[in-house]
Amino acid sequence: MINTIDNFIKLRLLLDVEGIGSGKLFNLLSKFNSIEEITNTNYQSLISIEGISNNLANRILKKLDNFKSFEKQIIVELEKLHKLDAKWITYWSKEYPQNLKNIFAPPIILYYKGEIKNSDSNSVAVVGTRMASRYGKSIAEKFTKDLAKNNITIVSGLARGIDSVAHKSSLDAGGRTLAIIGSGLDVIYPAENKNLFLEICNNGAVISEYILGTKPDAQNFPKRNRIISGISLGTLVIETKVSGGALQTAAFALDQNKEVFAVPGNLGIPQSEGTNLLIQKGEAKLVRNAEDILVELNLKIQPEIGKNIPEPTIDLNMFEQKIYELLSDQPKHIDIISKESGINSSECLVHLLSLEFRNIVKQLAGKNFVRS
Repeated sequence: MINTIDNFIKLRLLLDVEGIGSGKLFNLLSKFNSIEEITNTNYQSLISIEGISNNLANRILKKLDNFKSFEKQIIVELEKLHKLDAKWITYWSKEYPQNLKNIFAPPIILYYKGEIKNSDSNSVAVVGTRMASRYGKSIAEKFTKDLAKNNITIVSGLARGIDSVAHKSSLDAGGRTLAIIGSGLDVIYPAENKNLFLEICNNGAVISEYILGTKPDAQNFPKRNRIISGISLGTLVIETKVSGGALQTAAFALDQNKEVFAVPGNLGIPQSEGTNLLIQKGEAKLVRNAEDILVELNLKIQPEIGKNIPEPTIDLNMFEQKIYELLSDQPKHIDIISKESGINSSECLVHLLSLEFRNIVKQLAGKNFVRS
């Protein structure tokens, strides 16, 4: 199981190797089936895998040679995480946000303080400029409160300006909010948001893919932005310059086939240039109120939301659902599953392993699978 501490340490070790990201890690898992097998492999087996060069194989083996010292380092880190009352989850954990599993290059490990709930899958990202106008703050507060009152979790980045207003307004409305940050959980940025950070932890979660001690360096925020859009059903942009990070989040949302919404702003105001451009290019839907977003996302207005909708018995992403529907109590080989689902064998095996971890499917000899 990937979610044991021992396998977490091995997973961290692999991800610490320069050149190993989620894509190459999935390739490794499709070949070796488990973290344990990867860490007991040899050079020839590694270079036989797509994307693993001679140099990368050597870097992996060199890292594995230093496993004991790395293990001590991670144990110290986990103790610090525990003292912060924070937790870690992996891509294969049941708590891992389902919306995030469907994006390109999902974060393999997430650290969080607070609580991540299944209901957070009904979420909308609200992003915008740090230099918000009075109009922008007013609009952000109105939209966010109305969404929160309709049981929509608000996702943002804990930055100054629109982000802070979005978090605060959702909390004021009695709703939940998730803050995705570009630093370690022990580095609150900006420092003035310390109290807001703690409030979010009590009514949602602060989430990061960065290890403790990571500073809020500029290069961290583009990666952070893909999580903001990826964890949400759609992204609402309220005031941004044409060079603003909010446009970057919107671009990620479009790449992830998520809805993008924008509030139009006054002409001639720098904070309105980005949102107006999104609307002009047809990349964002112009919205006048929260109801426009709820209708577009097919979420019903409170108290109708969720009414007469049966609770799913199994929580699967769209790829897992497709694979699960192809299985029965009769063994089926991975190659046949891959062909019938239209998913390449490497990705298919990753999804099957995720299903197996949750005891939804069972793997038999020879890479055959059945429903559990």
